[in-house]
Amino acid sequence: MAICHFDVKAVSRATGRSAVAAAAYRTGETLTNDRDGVTHDYAKRTGVDGKFVVVPSGCEWAADRSKLWNAAEAAERRKDAKVAREYVVAIPHELDAPAREALVRGFAESIVERFGVAADVALHAPGKDGDQRNHHAHILTTTRVVEPDGLGAKTRQLDVASTAAAEVSSLRELWAMQCNEALEKNHQKARVEPRSYAAQGIDRVPGVHLGPEATAIERREQKAQGQNYKPRTFKAKQNAAAAERNAVIDAAKKLIDAAEQAITRATSAAKEVVDWFSSLAQSVGSATIEKEQKERAEKEARERQKAQERAKEQEEYRKRLQEIAQRRGQDRGRGRGR
Repeated sequence: MAICHFDVKAVSRATGRSAVAAAAYRTGETLTNDRDGVTHDYAKRTGVDGKFVVVPSGCEWAADRSKLWNAAEAAERRKDAKVAREYVVAIPHELDAPAREALVRGFAESIVERFGVAADVALHAPGKDGDQRNHHAHILTTTRVVEPDGLGAKTRQLDVASTAAAEVSSLRELWAMQCNEALEKNHQKARVEPRSYAAQGIDRVPGVHLGPEATAIERREQKAQGQNYKPRTFKAKQNAAAAERNAVIDAAKKLIDAAEQAITRATSAAKEVVDWFSSLAQSVGSATIEKEQKERAEKEARERQKAQERAKEQEEYRKRLQEIAQRRGQDRGRGRGR
């Protein structure tokens, strides 16, 4: 059961970011921010497996990526305004490319229908040097409702503390449900679990998403340091520490599992020995009884035979005595006749 990676965060001017730059980077396109005149050129970027925009019915104007995000920038006046919201989701690697796109498109449509926003989707392939199962998608949405003639009111459900946590939890569960439905539809046994490791009672440290800036720094460090690479950014160091701790946990779990299996095997072997001895004892006991009974019968037969032989000898001895007595009687009778 895989953990459902699902992250929601804001694109804010307070951190020096813009919706136009975020969209250009994620989709691998060249977009110009009309607000400050800066052109963000990511046309040479690789690893973008697919991209598309999902908009509410009747709002086709927003399907133009440049018009959409420049409108988002123009709608905000505050220097710390949230100009976009991003959903980062891990896609089950068991799905093929068409199934992955269909899954993400379906989830983007759910977001659009739920909040009335537009969703700009970019599907990313695993990094060349990273985990080749790491198919994921970035879903960039407006923070305002999209209407036929422009952007409307702010969507506050994910900004207000009283509703944000519940909304994110609900969206995470929705994503997990749609992932599992896609896996089942494509005859895959794998499933994703929306609950965190802690909620499942699993002793494991989750990693954190690096983001584009930290990812770029770490890639430069990997090229520069080669085999001696050590994480530089705080998030990368967190992930390295988590991976190290999880490796220790995994090793300990393997040792515990091996010990439990050994105990099980030893217990089974001991039971087999006990059963063998019990069977042997029963067998030996039965044989001993039979032997004793036989020996007793043979002894009794011998004693009977000896008694019979003694009786026969006594009978013969009695007969001899009688014969002797008879002969003596006869001899005395002849003596008186003379």
